[in-house]
Amino acid sequence: HAIVSENRLTRINQETNLDLATLFGCAITTAFGVVENNAKLKIGESVVVYGAGGIGLNIIQAASMMNCNPIIAVDLFDNRLNLAKEMGANFCLNSRNDDIEEKLKFLLPNNLDVFIDNTGIPEIIKFGFEKIKSDGRLVLVGVPKLNSFLSINTLPIHFGKKIIGSHGGECNPSKDIPRYLELLKYKKFNPNKLITHRFNLSEINLAIASMKKGITAGRIIIDL
Repeated sequence: HAIVSENRLTRINQETNLDLATLFGCAITTAFGVVENNAKLKIGESVVVYGAGGIGLNIIQAASMMNCNPIIAVDLFDNRLNLAKEMGANFCLNSRNDDIEEKLKFLLPNNLDVFIDNTGIPEIIKFGFEKIKSDGRLVLVGVPKLNSFLSINTLPIHFGKKIIGSHGGECNPSKDIPRYLELLKYKKFNPNKLITHRFNLSEINLAIASMKKGITAGRIIIDL
């Protein structure tokens, strides 16, 4: 049994694949909302997605559907980056091994339109703010730890740079989930590869540990 707010209950078709339906609880809805409502990505815009977990991978997939170019994924783990490539990333950078600043200078000679941060790490947020062009958008999806502090020069905000906070991608479940399910029905995107592992409920601590260590690349299904 579960107690759920009425505005967070969405009726879906009985034929919907229930494994994939779990992804609409956050991973897909938040990510697609970030692209549509927060970043407001346009065809051909360049985007860096920093953090390629469940939400980041879906942001990449949605950006690919928008024909953004290039789409650059950054993460600590190669298995996530390999999956990001399958989701539509044009370039994948490992922040453990690559000089991200130098790589971005090479890949983005015309400057960066949108930087999406999924980490909540202040240093990365500041880096993203500095990398976007004079009228670019920095979208904050990851939430910094309590009492984290960030120091930036706010002058560029007066001349067009934007910092945008995301709250679940501003998704409206009753309107957006049916719309996304229609896209899924007609195979306009493919979330199947995002489910990379399954665990029993008794193994849930192992599942969480494997996610934190980067052993699992996408999303985990817990079989109740």
